[in-house]
Amino acid sequence: MNPSNDILKMALSQMQRTINPVTLTAWFDDASVVEFVGNVLTLHVPNDFKKEIIETRFMEPLTAALRELFDDEIGVVLTTGEIENPGGVSYGLTPDDEYTFDHFIVGNSNKFAHAAALSVANQPAQYYNPLFIYGQSGLGKTHLLYAIAAVIRQNHPSYRIIYVKGEDFTNELVGAIQEGDVQNFRGKYRMADLLLIDDIQFIAGKERTQEEFFHTFNALYEAKKQIVLTSDRPPKEINTLEDRMKTRFEWGLLADIQPPDYETRMAIIQAKAQKIGFTLPPEVVQVIAETLHSNVRQLEGTVKKIQALHNLMHQDITVELANRAIEEVRGSDEALTPTPPKILQAVANYYSIPVEQIVGSRRSKDTVQPRQVAMYLVRELTNYSLPEIGKVFSRDHTTVLHSINKIDDERKNSSEMDGILKTLISNIHQGTL
Repeated sequence: MNPSNDILKMALSQMQRTINPVTLTAWFDDASVVEFVGNVLTLHVPNDFKKEIIETRFMEPLTAALRELFDDEIGVVLTTGEIENPGGVSYGLTPDDEYTFDHFIVGNSNKFAHAAALSVANQPAQYYNPLFIYGQSGLGKTHLLYAIAAVIRQNHPSYRIIYVKGEDFTNELVGAIQEGDVQNFRGKYRMADLLLIDDIQFIAGKERTQEEFFHTFNALYEAKKQIVLTSDRPPKEINTLEDRMKTRFEWGLLADIQPPDYETRMAIIQAKAQKIGFTLPPEVVQVIAETLHSNVRQLEGTVKKIQALHNLMHQDITVELANRAIEEVRGSDEALTPTPPKILQAVANYYSIPVEQIVGSRRSKDTVQPRQVAMYLVRELTNYSLPEIGKVFSRDHTTVLHSINKIDDERKNSSEMDGILKTLISNIHQGTL
């Protein structure tokens, strides 16, 4: 029996529309969910008398409530007798002692997000639901998700915790549809006590995925279950996200994480070095902090690279060694990272026109679409804001927004445009410019 499972609570809430709540409490107060497998919900009741009453008087309204809740026919099986309690369940989380609040370096750039995450961890679903954390890649959003899960697992060992990336959520739904197993998919997510979704922006533009998540979100929110989401941008800037989803994401608390300031970078470097068992000279810490500004992962990668060069190649830890490690880490991270120049080159090659023509002043038909496509891809594949994209193309942000919306509409209504964008995105990620 899993006492954290609230599917019965949600069904009883639906049944209160036609049945006196006092009556429902009398017969269901000590009923609990054993499991939900396939399209069958198994409930445990304390004795045969209650089992018989529920079967004869309440089975029809109960199945009707479940049908409304899950948009499918759900069978109900009642059982009595002794059953074991296996405790809580976690999906998608790999235990990692490093991703805790104790190991999260707090600075001016992230202290609000850290405080919000800590509050949610200690008081789930009481104040900030959903919690929406946004910021560029590599700044600690996933770290905070894991930290929240660790605290809640410790304080609420019976909780059902699910962590999933937005892209994996979509792929899992596609698989469920292909296998005719959507009900199990719904049951898995709608029975969570804590749902953590990383990179939620990946469900944007995917109508069926947004539809499923919309109902999952509503079910969990109404059942007072905690939802935590991360994204590379705030909801209002996720262009192909439905308005009803943007509204719900803003119901709780939005918390941004900015690139760490110099002092925080210094602290992160020293903490990472200490964790793997060696000390960096102050001048080496300084050069790393001064060179790498926007990505915590790069800071950590540089520290580990220096340690490897020192231990394996027996090289002294100097500023020169640090600079070499920085360039190697930065080069490996950025080789396939989409940037405006790479996107422009890919679009120019695809349409067989010069990059200068795309960013120039010409407004001919053979230039306008490539330019709009390039603006759309820069917005989708990088963290550039609308004004920053405008600077790349020497346009104002309203022109950029118009172009992005136009391509977005074309992608929804034209399989040809969708195919062009998919090809370009694949070329950019693979470095085939």
